[in-house]
Amino acid sequence: MSDPASHGPLRRTATLLFEGWGYNQYRRENQLRADDLLVRSRVSDLLAAARAGLSALESAFRRAHLPPPTRANPYPDAGAVAQAQALARAGAEIGAIEGRIRAAPAPERDEIWRRHRNEAQTLAALGDLDTQMVALVLELQDRLDAADATAAADPAFPDAVLGALRPLAGKVEERANFLRLHFA
Repeated sequence: MSDPASHGPLRRTATLLFEGWGYNQYRRENQLRADDLLVRSRVSDLLAAARAGLSALESAFRRAHLPPPTRANPYPDAGAVAQAQALARAGAEIGAIEGRIRAAPAPERDEIWRRHRNEAQTLAALGDLDTQMVALVLELQDRLDAADATAAADPAFPDAVLGALRPLAGKVEERANFLRLHFA
C-alpha cells in the first residue's frame, strides 16, 4: 500500500482506521488477544466484587461478635478475634489473586515468531484457560453471595473460601506457564 501521508486528510484517516495504526484489528489473532485482555479485566472485576462482599461479611461479623470493650469485659473473645482475622486473610488472598490476574502479561504480537507457530490456535487455547478461570471465579462469587453473617461466624467458612481460591490460583499459575511455554 502506498504511503498514507501522500493522500488527503480524509483518505489518510480512513487508511489509518482500516489498518488500525499498524495493528490490523480484523485478524483473528488480534481479536483473540483483545478478548484475553477483556476477560481478565472482567475476572478481576468479579474478584474485586467478591472481596468487597467478603469484607462486608467480615464487618457484619465484627459488629455482631466484637462489641466495644467495657469495664466489665475489657478484652474481646479470642475466638471471635481469630475468626475476624481469618476472614481478613481470606479477603487479602482474594485481593492477591485479583492483582495477579490483573497484572498477568498479555500475549505479545510478534511478527517473526508468528511464522513459526500457529498463533490463533495458541491464543484460542489461552482463551480456554481464561474460560476456566471465569467458571472458578463465578463459583467463588456464588458461594460468597449465598453467605450471611451466620456463615461468616462458622470457623470453617474462611477455610472454605481459601479452598475455593486454590484451584483459581492454580489456574492463574497454569496460564502463566502456558504463556512462558508458547510466547517466550
